[in-house]
Amino acid sequence: TASSIHPPNKPEEEITFPSHPIPLVLTADTGKVLVKFGASGNVKPGMSVIAVNRQPVTGLYTGNDQAILEIINDPASYPLSLTFGRTKASANEKLMLASIFHSLFAIAAKISPVEQSSGIKELRTEKFTLNCFQTITGVKFFMIVDHKQTGCDHLLHRIYELYTDYVLKNPFYPIDMPIRCELFDQNLRKVIEQVERTTAYNSERLS
Repeated sequence: TASSIHPPNKPEEEITFPSHPIPLVLTADTGKVLVKFGASGNVKPGMSVIAVNRQPVTGLYTGNDQAILEIINDPASYPLSLTFGRTKASANEKLMLASIFHSLFAIAAKISPVEQSSGIKELRTEKFTLNCFQTITGVKFFMIVDHKQTGCDHLLHRIYELYTDYVLKNPFYPIDMPIRCELFDQNLRKVIEQVERTTAYNSERLS
């Protein structure tokens, strides 16, 4: 499972482009119009178009059933306002990301210079830190947080406790399938909210 403790400071970015072409390479391979290459302001690769001229879009189309890419590629559409954001990952996308991380975890354990390495425990980038906890049965819990977040190991163990209490003890849960358990989701939200309140309180004390 994955959880982002601190949401981005600015999850959406609206840009008005005066003329065609725009300094971004877009793709529609995943059912969304995504930024593949290029950057403009806070818009980076991986973000998707979520509104055209402040009108929300659905997938590849606007509310008027116009193809987003056709509007963007039409010089007559300019000036054009596009809003970019990080859309919520679909169930298939989450499974794909989990599969990729599982492979990276196995590769890291195999190429590690440390004998009997347990794989990736922490992965730091310029923007975020990925923390991972692997159970004795091989189930992996990982979360992506900003660098200010502390207590990640304790939080991952707490999430594992919730998993054993509300998922593994559920007779209707098929092992190795996506978790769909209301009690687990409810208690997970409570734990995350408690961590967020504690982090906010500590930040206020230090400021």
